[in-house]
Amino acid sequence: MSPVRARMALLALALGGFSIGSTEFVAMGLLPEIARDLLPDLSVSNPEESIGRAGWLITAYALGVVVGAPTIAAASARFPRKAVLVGLGVAFTLGTVASALAPTFELVVAARFAAGLPHGAYFGVAALVAAEILGPKKRGQAVAYVLVGLTIASVIGVPLITYLGQQSSWRIAYLAVAGLFALTTIALMAVIPVSAANPNATIRRELGAFRRPAVWAALLTASLGFGGFFAVYSYVSPLATEVTGTSSSFVPIVLAVLGLGTTIGILGGGRLADQMGAVRAIFWLFGGLALSLVVLGLTAESVVGLLVGVFLVGAAAQGLAPAIQTRLMDVAEDSQTLAAAVNHSALNIGNSLGALLGGTVIAAGFGYLAPTWLGLILVVPGTLFALLGWWITRRAAVPVAA
Repeated sequence: MSPVRARMALLALALGGFSIGSTEFVAMGLLPEIARDLLPDLSVSNPEESIGRAGWLITAYALGVVVGAPTIAAASARFPRKAVLVGLGVAFTLGTVASALAPTFELVVAARFAAGLPHGAYFGVAALVAAEILGPKKRGQAVAYVLVGLTIASVIGVPLITYLGQQSSWRIAYLAVAGLFALTTIALMAVIPVSAANPNATIRRELGAFRRPAVWAALLTASLGFGGFFAVYSYVSPLATEVTGTSSSFVPIVLAVLGLGTTIGILGGGRLADQMGAVRAIFWLFGGLALSLVVLGLTAESVVGLLVGVFLVGAAAQGLAPAIQTRLMDVAEDSQTLAAAVNHSALNIGNSLGALLGGTVIAAGFGYLAPTWLGLILVVPGTLFALLGWWITRRAAVPVAA
């Protein structure tokens, strides 16, 4: 590929990440509006519980990612990657339109589940295409370039679409996201190079990744570690309005600052994984995430503390994403498509877990700051599973004495 064509292909892949970030995170800034529209009676009688229940939309999407990533990735591994990416773009468009048009809370939850199904497979296949373009020595950066579209969505897409939803309707916001997916599909068709099918990439071979203990350790690292981030992110809107005391119009600014942190973090995490190794990068980033959660928990009552805290949390947490995905690609051997995709299942188990547990502690009356301290607790098992994965591979590398 020429350098210009390569840059265009990377931009198209990142545009997909931007669209996915918009559809995944826009609900987090519109939970109060969604609760008032879909759960009007509960919103009047118990506002905290209605917002906690509206968080089920976030959980449903995340569960769709968990289910879809391994199944779609394994089933599509033998097909040309460009065709797979275009098909996933179409599925995203249709699922997001359904989310906007579904008339009841239950149907919106079901539509969000369906919309999440292509998520992990897209990022998995896109990461492999980007790695082919950049070469094997820049895998961490290749993953970061694909994921950076997701984090730029946090800076630009999510705040703008949140504002659009606040001024019009959350349904209009989702229709705008569906337009982004349609544009992504066209871009993928235009600039992604055609690649040959891989008849040797069978479902059985791809699923073989799950026989490796180090793969499970990496997945648990992602699931529990990212639960801490999403416990905060899912309820950042009420955190800003009820704890810090800002107006709802200030929420898009908070989301933009958090998104800026995630963008810087994800690019830095990819470079760290390439330079110092994925395992060492994971340990450093978990330490940074724990420290940033403490900062947020202690200072969120002030506007400056809130902005600094969410920036640091976003940077440390999203830095983990390319490091963990690179680690999975290291330990998955010949199951590369599944390994690249299933990381997003793990991350969205963290999304689902964080949103669910965060909503639970809020509904139980512990307040809107409680998810921050919950996130700090979840960092501990995430770090322990990272340590377990390191021990497994180190033990396997040591030759057994005769």
